Amino acid sequence: MRSRPARWGFVAVAVGLAVYALLRYWEQVRAAADDLHPLNLLASAALAIIGTGLMVLAWRRVLTDLGSRLPIGVAARVLSLAQLGKYIPGSIWPFLAQVELGREHGVPRRRAAAVSMLSLVISLVSSLLVASVALPFAAEEAALTYRWALAATPFLLAVLHPRVLNPLLDRVLRLFHRPPLEHRLTLRGIAVAVGWNVAGWIAFGLHVWLLAVDLGGSGWSLPLASIGSFALAWSAGLVFVIAPAGAGVREVVLAAALGPLLGVGRVVLLVIASRLLMTIGDLVWAGAGYLLGRRHAARFPGGLEEALALQRAGPETAER
Repeated sequence: MRSRPARWGFVAVAVGLAVYALLRYWEQVRAAADDLHPLNLLASAALAIIGTGLMVLAWRRVLTDLGSRLPIGVAARVLSLAQLGKYIPGSIWPFLAQVELGREHGVPRRRAAAVSMLSLVISLVSSLLVASVALPFAAEEAALTYRWALAATPFLLAVLHPRVLNPLLDRVLRLFHRPPLEHRLTLRGIAVAVGWNVAGWIAFGLHVWLLAVDLGGSGWSLPLASIGSFALAWSAGLVFVIAPAGAGVREVVLAAALGPLLGVGRVVLLVIASRLLMTIGDLVWAGAGYLLGRRHAARFPGGLEEALALQRAGPETAER
């Protein structure tokens, strides 16, 4: 994707596949729209969009820790456009897109690749952490079914400590005959990234909860069950790399976790509606990333170096 036609070709294919997925779910949701209140649908979609934005902040924090501080608009452009690649079969496309889009904004390829891998690890661990906390209190059956995955959470959390993660990253780089990165991950940076991820899982889970309420779900445990179930389902979709955007796998796990609370028929509608709204969120962020990138280019005609120089000049420009 080093040439402009290749980059635009990638975006066109990814958007086309995302729109195809959107239309495929749209008819099924429209047929059962009587069960879903329009305001709740809008609120649920807003939470899905907010959750995706929080994940952008988590990714940006890891990138900052490793030495490349991108303005928020540029970070949103790089990650949101790259994430469209998950709609293309195969797990390599978002990774390649992050590397190439990051390079356009001064992020070395080796660093961008490391951030992509590290962000996935942090997202996976944080999602299992949220599921481990929420499910035992709200969805005991799901917690028992997936106890083997939840039991791994404390060990995975230990891996996130800089004294473990930095040497592990160095070893991975050596396997590819690459030198260690110039900057090291810090405990504070990892903690902030985990915090943004946890906030994102909560937003995503609440987006599911609003749908569940419309479909007859109730009780104090439903918000916790929704948050924990979505986090667990996303981690399953991530591990199953063959499915585009975790399609199918995420729905199966989410339906299995929430089925006892909603019933089979309603939980099927919920997972379809959730997939539709999450796809809309991806497309909204891709559009926003494109516009933010253009806005940033217009504000800083001197390019990224000018923006970074202004950031170093004072805190009032740091978040441009």
